[in-house]
Amino acid sequence: MTAPRRALVTGASRGIGAAIARGLAADGYAVLLNYRSRDDEAEAVQRAIEAAGGEAHLARFDVTDGDAAERALNALLASDPRPIAVVVNNAGVADDVPFPAMTARQWERVTRTTLDGFFHVTRPLVMPMVRARWGRIVNVSSVSGVIGNRGQVNYSAAKAGLIGATKALAQELAKRKITVNAVAPGPIDTEMLEGAPLPHILAAIPMRRIGTVDEVAGAVRFLVSDAAAYITGQVIGISGGLG
Repeated sequence: MTAPRRALVTGASRGIGAAIARGLAADGYAVLLNYRSRDDEAEAVQRAIEAAGGEAHLARFDVTDGDAAERALNALLASDPRPIAVVVNNAGVADDVPFPAMTARQWERVTRTTLDGFFHVTRPLVMPMVRARWGRIVNVSSVSGVIGNRGQVNYSAAKAGLIGATKALAQELAKRKITVNAVAPGPIDTEMLEGAPLPHILAAIPMRRIGTVDEVAGAVRFLVSDAAAYITGQVIGISGGLG
């Protein structure tokens, strides 16, 4: 890397987001750790990155709140001359229930975090990337957004919408040397699997195992690297063959 760049990871206080943040820091990025409310967990990720010799800064704001996100991002842009050249839209929630029993609140909670969060975070950072003529945007979708999943109509819809946004934005930004891609994890060993019927899940996965957060982070690290400069508008499954 010829010049220091900053990377913003949303939902970075735990799970997949924390693993992505640690990986990007190991690759030399100054990582901005976005999170909504878990100060202790975000601070633990920051300490781990710094203990490993990396650079990390906390960026607490709710991605579903457009005004709050814009204020926070403007402050981040103004506070440091280094560009925010990498954006990883990882923030997401699940609120599973059969569709006939789904409430409007459950629908909106999931779609607002994934889709509105993508819009609120990415839009203010696109023009600085355009001016710099370099950027990497990676959206964390899900295998549920590719093949669907019972009880997850809201989650599948949100993650599928993120794939559509990825493909459209990739076409808009390709001439500016900005790539936009998505990763679609299958079942990953995070707290989202707590209470899930693991034997049933494993039976559906050709590899017969659950994925790890570092395997997702590895794909993201590749997509933001110079080696992936000719890859855009793609969805990379990290699912053990599921989907």
